[in-house]
Amino acid sequence: MNASPTASTADAPRTTSGNVDPDSSAAAPNPLRSLPLHDLHLERGARLAPFAGFTMPIHYSPGILAEHKHTRAAAGLFDVSHMGQILLRSRSGAGAEAACALETLVPVDVLSLRTGRQRYAFLTTESGGIRDDLMIANFGSFLYLVVNAACVVGDLAHLRERLSALCSIELLSDRALLAIQGPMACAVLSALVPAVATMRFMDAGIFSIDGNECFIARSGYTGEDGFEISVPAAAARSVAERLLDHSSVQLIGLGARDSLRLEAGLCLYGHDLSAETTPVEAALDWAIQPARRTGGSRAGGFPGADVILSQLTHGASRRLVGLRPELRPVREGAVLFADAASDAPLGRVTSGTYAPSAGGPVAMGYVPRSLTQVGSRLFADVRGQRTPVTVCDRPFVPHHYHR
Repeated sequence: MNASPTASTADAPRTTSGNVDPDSSAAAPNPLRSLPLHDLHLERGARLAPFAGFTMPIHYSPGILAEHKHTRAAAGLFDVSHMGQILLRSRSGAGAEAACALETLVPVDVLSLRTGRQRYAFLTTESGGIRDDLMIANFGSFLYLVVNAACVVGDLAHLRERLSALCSIELLSDRALLAIQGPMACAVLSALVPAVATMRFMDAGIFSIDGNECFIARSGYTGEDGFEISVPAAAARSVAERLLDHSSVQLIGLGARDSLRLEAGLCLYGHDLSAETTPVEAALDWAIQPARRTGGSRAGGFPGADVILSQLTHGASRRLVGLRPELRPVREGAVLFADAASDAPLGRVTSGTYAPSAGGPVAMGYVPRSLTQVGSRLFADVRGQRTPVTVCDRPFVPHHYHR
């Protein structure tokens, strides 16, 4: 999820311009699962492919480029029901107890998260790596977590192993998750739920749509204004069709979701983030609040704290940066070099695509700390040829969150 301000963080399949192989789960021993909106996707002409154990819509008849542009101009509706939705409740009934317990697994300030607010977070490993990134919403009597599809089983086991004495941990297997994104998103959703018009970026609440209890957060994974809507699976089609009745809304597949998030400079778990990358290396320092840092009121106490707190103070040897290729798109896995003739690799590209709204190719990758300054020039190996790339700021297009 999420640097990403949303956990809806990590799942988008590889297209001709994306980063994840849609057949990556094809060899999985378990049969593929269908999304609650599977029939609707077929009726709307979706191209489907396996991803993270699900049959997922990659794009519809307009194609990835048109879907990308439509989301930036109007409103796109994404089915992200493959994401894991988890409820965390204190066994004692004390609201703060669940927050305190979760702080033993994440380096973010959960205790100060007010009811009706959401925060980006990450589970860390004992070596300081990122086990998963996620979103945490405080609904008063419980915490609501959205985790990445490929990490659900591991995250649940981790939470239950470490927190079961203090908290009940419930996987919401009977809910769908929809995301409506784009400049028209608020107008569309507020026609069904007027109260969402008063929400700010990262607000979260429980609302009713046609009598169905929905968890709604004003956030997303595109850099645009928008909302994520957790709805009972049985009501997912009716809610989706109500949204699609609006002329501004089109269904958008995971191909455009990937190009949109990359333009917005948002990380993808398993690519830009992994158990081998620390939050500081991944340029996610902004998500670690002062209370959890050295000298803070609740410093440390999470897996890998020694490594992460040391890097916050002294810096990491490498850093995730934005890259602008000068000649052609540079894809994930491309090795980075100091010059066109060097044989000594300096880093690698973790995400790359052609960015329609940015007007050219963009990428992200890890480089040595000495080369993180904007304007630093490197060379990426693309099929045996060296392509110049320049370190640049992220995001590649402006964010339009409603703050």
